[in-house]
Order: sequence, then C-alpha cells, then structure tokens
Amino acid sequence: MSNENQQPHAQVEPANNKDNVSPFLTDPLPTGAPQGQQQSLQEQLTDTPVHSSVPKYNLPRGANTGNVGPTTHFGYKTVNSEEKAQKVAEVFHSVAAKYDIMNDLMSFGIHRLWKRFAINMSGVRRGQRVLDIAGGTGDLAKVFSREVGPTGHVVLSDINESMLNVGRDRLIDAGCTNVDFVLANAETLEPFEDNSFDLLTISFGLRNVTDKDAALAAMYRVLKPGGRLLVLEFSKPVFEPFSKLYDLYSFTALPIMGKIVANDAESYKYLAESIRMHPDQRTLKSMMENAGFQNCDYHNLTGGIVAVHRGFKL
Repeated sequence: MSNENQQPHAQVEPANNKDNVSPFLTDPLPTGAPQGQQQSLQEQLTDTPVHSSVPKYNLPRGANTGNVGPTTHFGYKTVNSEEKAQKVAEVFHSVAAKYDIMNDLMSFGIHRLWKRFAINMSGVRRGQRVLDIAGGTGDLAKVFSREVGPTGHVVLSDINESMLNVGRDRLIDAGCTNVDFVLANAETLEPFEDNSFDLLTISFGLRNVTDKDAALAAMYRVLKPGGRLLVLEFSKPVFEPFSKLYDLYSFTALPIMGKIVANDAESYKYLAESIRMHPDQRTLKSMMENAGFQNCDYHNLTGGIVAVHRGFKL
C-alpha cells in the first residue's frame, strides 16, 4: 500500500558530534511567540527569509474535537488560544530533564512496549525519510535512525527547545549521524516541503497541540503519496471499571510522583487533564479522514489507555 523504497532527498547536514552541534538551536524560542513564528530550517541555515509574512494561528471551525476559537482548553482550564502554546512550552521546559525517568515511573515501563508496537506498525524501510513530530527526547527517532540506515534520513522536530536539546544530546551520544534536529510547530510544519517524507510519527504530542485539525492538515501536506502517518497517544479506556481505576491513579499518583521526582506536581496534573480532554479513538480517526488520510484505523493498547492511529496518503 505504501511506497516504501523511495530514496530521501536530505536537505541539510546532520549534527554528528557535540563540537559540531546542529545550527537549528542557536537561538531560543521567542518568549510568548505564537505558534508558527519559530525560525524556519532554511532561515536558520542561511539567514535568508523564506516567507514574506509570518503565518498566524489558524482559528477555524469550532467543533468539540480540538479545533479552536478565541479560547481553548489547557487541561481543564479555559485560556486564550494564543496563550496555550506558551503554557505547554512552560510545562515541558519544567519536566524536560526528568521526562524519561517519569515516563518509566508513570507507565511502569510499559511506554517502551507502546512505542515498540508503533514502530512495528510503521513499515519503516532502509533509505526512507522519516519525520518524528513532537519527538522530544528522541525515543522513536533513535530507532528510526537505525532502521533507515546510512542512506536514510530522520528529522526529530519539537516546538519546545528544552525537550529538543535533551533529544539532540541523547542521539548524538548514541552516534546517530543521519538525524537532524529542527524546532518546528506541528500546526504548520513550516520548514518542510510538500510531499517530502515517507513516514510521519507523533508520539504523545498531539493532545498538546492547540489546533489538531491544522496539525493533521500539515502532516498530510508534507507526507509523500504512498506514505503513512502514525499517531501514538493516550486515549479512552474501553472498560468502565478500568477507567475509574485509571482516573484515580492519574489524578492522585501522577502529581505526587511529579512532585517527588521532578519537583513539579502541577505539570503532571496538567498531563492527566490533557489526556481527558483529548479526542477519543473514533473522533480522532474521523479527524484524520477529514484531513485527507485514507484507510485509517486504530489499535487500542492496555485497554485503550493508549491507541495507535494509522492513516495513509494515497
């Protein structure tokens, strides 16, 4: 179904050691800047503006699926839409250093199995070009780097510089020389050309995006015909008794662990709330279809705590 043997057309040189760090991170994100205003890949490399105007928020349609109007949700709070990106950035800046440790503690290590399942569904092949969106500390990108081999190319992108710094250091230490690191907003994926990736993944990041429909449209744009999108995200438990236990754990244990390990209970309270505000399995499948993806399906993991959604650009 997918065209899995297309060769990549890598645009830039990867960062392959700590003395030759990626130029993508020379400047911090502008404080409080709206999404889409980060400097693009080509601009960071050449200091040449690529676009004559900075894209603004897409404030469309207003359904209860993550589309946004003047206000949106930040966990259970209502905030101005233009403030959400900064609030999410503050959360992940706070937790970046302890992010991987907390993932292991919160999921009892099961997040590694969830990610392995997603990778197995990816159909990734040697020589392919992969974009890991909101890739944070680089768990998936590290595996994809190995799977695509020296003729392939992986881009680890994130809107949050603190998370991307952690991922960059980890992958450079692991010897991943075919990976680039790009500050990019999932709503626009502005640095990337149309039809430029064989595979797109976003793991535990979509629920933090202000306008999920805009993000899915951007993913469809940059994916090659024949390529596939994988969304690994917290979802809705399918068994009601299990759901109640899960709620109890999420709203009591997670903030306590966050306070003890990361000295930040509020960020993990937001985590629990953001999961509850994320579209359920069927809704997200419909949103992917509305963005143009075909043959969409999803697979529940651990009773629906997590789901892997898959869609193709035909």
